[in-house]
Amino acid sequence: MNDYQIIAVDFDGTLCYSEWPALGEPNRKLIEYLKQWRRKGNKLILWTCRAGEALEHAVSWCTEQELEFDAVNDNLPEIVERYGNNSRKITCDYYIDDRACLPDAVCM
Repeated sequence: MNDYQIIAVDFDGTLCYSEWPALGEPNRKLIEYLKQWRRKGNKLILWTCRAGEALEHAVSWCTEQELEFDAVNDNLPEIVERYGNNSRKITCDYYIDDRACLPDAVCM
């Protein structure tokens, strides 16, 4: 197994207080937490519905916040190698998303 953990994080409404396709204010508290997480040797995946130019703008926005990712809308290369394919479902330990439900909540 890995000696690190993986967080997949959403962009709109999570890292960035925006509604697609606009860019807004950064969620500074979350961004700082993710930077610390990565400095400890863990991995980050930007997991967003953005594509094309909108995705490029989001990645550039994150770079301006000094937030870097190990993968964008994709699995980590070592995960693909381990399983022998690249599943559409992102392999991670945690998802951070503004539309997430708590484990005991009923999500509709």
